[in-house]
Amino acid sequence: MVMTRLWNVHVNRRNAIICFGIVGLIVYRCIGIFSMQPGEMSQSRTEGLNANSSQFTLDGVALRILGGSAHYFRIPRAHWKDRLLKMKACGLNTLTTYVPWNLHEPGRGKFDFQNQLDLEAYIRLAEEVGLWVILRPGPYICSEWDLGGLPSWLLRDKDMKLRTTYPGFTGAVNSFFDELIPRVAPLQYMRGGPIIAVQVENEYGSYAKDDRYMAFIKEALLSRGIRELLMTSDNREGLKVGGLDGVLKTINFQKLNPKAIQYMDTVQPQQPKLVMEYWSGWFDLWGDLHHVFPAEDMVAVVREILKQGMSVNLYMFHGGTNFGFMSGALALTSVLRAMVTSYDYDAPLSEAGDYTPKYHGLRELLSHYHSDKLPETPALRWRKAYKAVNMNLHMPLWETLRFAEKPFISATPVNMENLPVNSGNGQSYGYTLYETTVTSGGALNSWNNVRDRALVFVDQVFIGVLDYRTVELAVPDGKGVRKLSFLVENCGRVNYGKVLDEQRKGLVGDVALNNIPLKDFTIYSLDMNPAFINRLGSMIWRSRTNAPSFPGFFQGWLQVTGTPSDTFVKLLGWSKGVVFINGRNLGRYWSIGPQQTLYLPGPWLRSGSNQVIVFEEQEAAAKLQFDANPDLGMAVDV
Repeated sequence: MVMTRLWNVHVNRRNAIICFGIVGLIVYRCIGIFSMQPGEMSQSRTEGLNANSSQFTLDGVALRILGGSAHYFRIPRAHWKDRLLKMKACGLNTLTTYVPWNLHEPGRGKFDFQNQLDLEAYIRLAEEVGLWVILRPGPYICSEWDLGGLPSWLLRDKDMKLRTTYPGFTGAVNSFFDELIPRVAPLQYMRGGPIIAVQVENEYGSYAKDDRYMAFIKEALLSRGIRELLMTSDNREGLKVGGLDGVLKTINFQKLNPKAIQYMDTVQPQQPKLVMEYWSGWFDLWGDLHHVFPAEDMVAVVREILKQGMSVNLYMFHGGTNFGFMSGALALTSVLRAMVTSYDYDAPLSEAGDYTPKYHGLRELLSHYHSDKLPETPALRWRKAYKAVNMNLHMPLWETLRFAEKPFISATPVNMENLPVNSGNGQSYGYTLYETTVTSGGALNSWNNVRDRALVFVDQVFIGVLDYRTVELAVPDGKGVRKLSFLVENCGRVNYGKVLDEQRKGLVGDVALNNIPLKDFTIYSLDMNPAFINRLGSMIWRSRTNAPSFPGFFQGWLQVTGTPSDTFVKLLGWSKGVVFINGRNLGRYWSIGPQQTLYLPGPWLRSGSNQVIVFEEQEAAAKLQFDANPDLGMAVDV
């Protein structure tokens, strides 16, 4: 009897264990995917991300995509892992990133996937941290990025039709994809990597100039080995014309619109719904206010998205910085509005990687969608307000022309992209100086051919600005032959809308004096690339006087003791220009705001002396100051 009872207890215990194990397996298959690490299923992957039912599945296991956008090209490489760990700790399981064609192919056939642009390393790092990846390779990305990520050398073709099946464009796309796709195809899920989906172009429904174009991009991906789930991404208005057969449609918005969701149900019944871009904040424009979106409003919308059973990707989770001259522009009217350097975006993770109320609210919400406790949040990095730098060395712009490429002589103005520089690729960014001679004064009219903003000088004396709003200036009378100079700045090419083909910069046509077109120009390309800045920095500079010449370059030295920390450059007393630290272009500044500081990553500094060069157009302070915190300007709700 005792032996029988013991045996029965043993059998019941064994059955209980088996039953518990089965239940546990079911629970795991239902919710365990949220905590599954990329790579754990590498030996048994039989089916990638599937969208053939109301929920996504990955190898047959339900998966709700909890994604966030963070772009490797906007984050110093030394900070990549920090930002991705913070993403994971917030409860996200998927990273989305764009691929900027114009950085990876700065000149036709000249590719760069090294260092800051090592896309493969970034994707592998996401896998190491435990994130899936949705890749958004373009070729057009929008993203408030110069020309939406398209390289400016495409515009050397006067007949170019961007984002169409025009042979000049498709040929260039094919060449780029021949280089890009073989790098990322081995990182797909079914080949053991973390990429679970790939986007076909971006928001084409808002452009829709060629009904054959999206099919071309789809085939360009498939023919080069992309096998994971394909997606398109559009706002509500673009959904009707931006899609493709056999490709999952996803939607972009900030405020939840029931009609848009109903439309998604209509066109894709019994398929999962993904908000590819839930706009967590908004971008800023020079001369505007800093846009913010209240944390409680953002979290409330995400809560409702999840409550309705949808997947979501936050654009942006971490914005980062438009370093250099890479920020784009907006042109919803005839007047171009340039984007600021910061891409903080009022995102859950700030430009410098700080946690915000949005981050904490989002983390608390997403913790309910995980079976395990979320990872601890990584410690914040220390920032420092360095001692102000005396900018007591000076070099007028006119004296730096000998360090630029040999000038081009032309009877008429030539736009920036078509200048015979940079091995036949033209000039992409920065400034272009156009000089000619005049023998009289009178009415100078740009005929609206300045792109985007020109400082005008007579014998190196400033007389005014020509831009989209101001097209006429008075040239003072004078004796003899005088030099008339136009320093034209490319303020950023439009990144969104139907005017991409019209984004050539510099002087794009004639400029007239007394209604007579000016002729015989000497044209200097001043793209202020690293080689130019390094040549400039190695020259002998003059001591600054009480009345320095403008435009001009100013130099000083930042002293750093010990391990460098992140900081912000504070442009108090400076007007408009660009800051370079150890040859790196931090980006543009402009006193009209809203942004008043520039983010300086600690890894770009070194212990000891650090060279600081500022190009200033019109007004310079004696010092360059630093702050531990950003000043993004007066805020306004989106």
